[in-house]
Amino acid sequence: MKLVVAIIKPFKLDDVREALAEVGVQGITVTEVKGFGRQKGHTELYRGAEYVVDFLPKIKLEAAVADEQLDRVLEAIQNSARTGKIGDGKIFVSSLEQVIRIRTGELDQDAL
Repeated sequence: MKLVVAIIKPFKLDDVREALAEVGVQGITVTEVKGFGRQKGHTELYRGAEYVVDFLPKIKLEAAVADEQLDRVLEAIQNSARTGKIGDGKIFVSSLEQVIRIRTGELDQDAL
């Protein structure tokens, strides 16, 4: 089992959610976050004053998936989140040692 964490642009959330549903992902966790990478923020003008926005709004998606689903999930996120411009985001994949469904006590693959 793998934990897939994707940081994407906020306006791409619906596209990514639909793409994940199409490849069989049954649940995701979504968090509104702020951050920066190579983009390094940007400058904005407000009431005639210029100021730097260091942290840009992003969406963090988390999904636990079976090993055999991983390639399809990664492809779905990449294809649906890509704009071709800087700041499209990143995907992180890590191993899950154990998953437990609290309600039923099911373990691992059955808990997904």
